[in-house]
Amino acid sequence: MSLISVEQVKKSFSNLEVLKGISFSLDKGEVLSIIGPSGSGKSTLLRCITNLETIDSGTITICSKTLVDTPQNSSHPQYAKAQTLQEIRLSVGLVFQNFNLFPHFSVLRNICEAQIHVLKRNKKEAVETAMRLLAKMGLEDKADAYPYQLSGGQQQRVSIARALALDPEVLCFDEPTSALDPELTGEILDVIKSLAKEHMTMLVVTHEMAFARDISDRVIFMDEGLIVEQGDPRQVFSEPKMERTRRFLQRFSS
Repeated sequence: MSLISVEQVKKSFSNLEVLKGISFSLDKGEVLSIIGPSGSGKSTLLRCITNLETIDSGTITICSKTLVDTPQNSSHPQYAKAQTLQEIRLSVGLVFQNFNLFPHFSVLRNICEAQIHVLKRNKKEAVETAMRLLAKMGLEDKADAYPYQLSGGQQQRVSIARALALDPEVLCFDEPTSALDPELTGEILDVIKSLAKEHMTMLVVTHEMAFARDISDRVIFMDEGLIVEQGDPRQVFSEPKMERTRRFLQRFSS
């Protein structure tokens, strides 16, 4: 069953066409990595799926609910009504590049806040969920700390715990290690690997080629706003069909 379906999505900023008709689907339990050079449209695509950017045309369906559709013979996409948008928003978790934690909240409150105000959980249940997820991240002793007291890797693990606390159907990652020192990258990749073993459905935009190859059920290579190639990671990384994919991957194998 597809949890995300993207059909002919286009997006421009002024005169720059960033997405030129993107189509793909993400099935339940699947880990899909999107790779490609900077400026290829990867992060913009993710932001369109999570409704942080609007599209110019196309269709996006998430968990059987239509986020946006462009009727035939129309040049204007139509977005779902507010209640449906909220339901979709709760079904998709997003982990940002730069953590996006509230600096004036403790770690525990960062994870509890949306549970209480969005899911309407009582404080006891929210705290129990937060502590369970902090233990899963190896951070149970950091509940009372503030973001500035944590390393970048610890802050990103808190961000992942916060996203998981809302029980999303799909977890999206936008370059989750790009703001980290190389020494801290491994701990975040290990967390994502553990979630993959639990069959969490994940969409990962990443520049970590070895990680994408090892963790993914499927890989998409994007360039200049188009999907150039997609398939089994072993095939894409070892025997890419497209010359553009080969040239991109040569930089990482040399």
